[in-house]
Formats: sequence, structure tokens, C-alpha cells
Amino acid sequence: MNENTIIETDRLILRQWKIQDVNDVVEGLNNLNVTKWLAQVPYPYTEEDAKSFINKSIENNLYNFAIVLKEENKVIGGTQLTNISFVHGTAGGGIWLNEKYQGQGYGTEAFGARIKYAFEELGLRRLENGYFKENEKSHKMQLRFGYKDEGIRRKKFISQSTGKYEDEYITGLLREEWIK
Repeated sequence: MNENTIIETDRLILRQWKIQDVNDVVEGLNNLNVTKWLAQVPYPYTEEDAKSFINKSIENNLYNFAIVLKEENKVIGGTQLTNISFVHGTAGGGIWLNEKYQGQGYGTEAFGARIKYAFEELGLRRLENGYFKENEKSHKMQLRFGYKDEGIRRKKFISQSTGKYEDEYITGLLREEWIK
């Protein structure tokens, strides 16, 4: 991904992270109600954590997208494509949203745009996601797009925010199963 990659929906823009996004990232991720669902995000989440994440995303040209609410020109979350294999046509990834912006359809809108980009722009054929058992909102959103339950990786992670062992429930989506 380059800095010119922009995905636009009705209410959102998905774009490369900018160092100016630090305060919005800290606001969104310095919240245990958000980070408890993310395996590799610490709590408390500091300005240094945000700077490190943003710089790594930019320097390594990762497919990490800031989710920007057009109406407020504010970063309200993030989504990414990870472990991309163009040879096999596969990728993983996830999403998070600032708690203040949850329950308004922004996550579904951003996640759908990410799927469309992966299949239509990158030409991938399969996406894989994971969620922690208690995160039923994430699971339901994935199912709405056509993801299928595939298995469980028992005690896959030690949550960086809670210190608890977490099972990762795996879902997969093939391009031909995608519900747009």
C-alpha cells in the first residue's frame, strides 16, 4: 500500500496512517473495552505506543488503514490486511473502533470496504479472521459478510491488555461466498 491508497464509502475514508493521527489512536485504544478484544494491543495504550504503531505501518508499507469519519475528519478506528500472500491469494486482518463510535454501523461499513478492496483491488481469493469467544459482535459482523466458522486455536494468545490466555476462533471467507 502506498500513501495514495484511499478507500471511500458513504461515511468513511480508509487511508494510510499519519503521525498526526496519534491523539485519535490513543483516544480509541486507551480503553480496555476496546483493547480486550485485540491480542497484541497493550492497556494502558500510550502516545509512544501509537507513534510506534503508526511509524511501523508507514515504514513497512503495511496494509493498515486508518478509519476516518468524513463528517468529523476524525480517525475513529483502524483495519488491516495482514499476512498477505499473493501467491496463494490469501490474507488475514481485523478491525477496531473507538468505543464512542461503536453501534452506528461504522465498523460494518469499514470492514465491508476492506473486504471489497482485498477481493477486487488486490485480487485475493480468501480472507481469514479471528475473534475471542466473548466478542460476539465481531463474530456476527463476520457472518453477515459470509464468513464461515472454521475452528479454534486454543490458548493462541496472551492478551496484551488483560494478561489472560485467549482462544482464537477462526473464520474464513472465500471470494465466491462474499455477501456484498
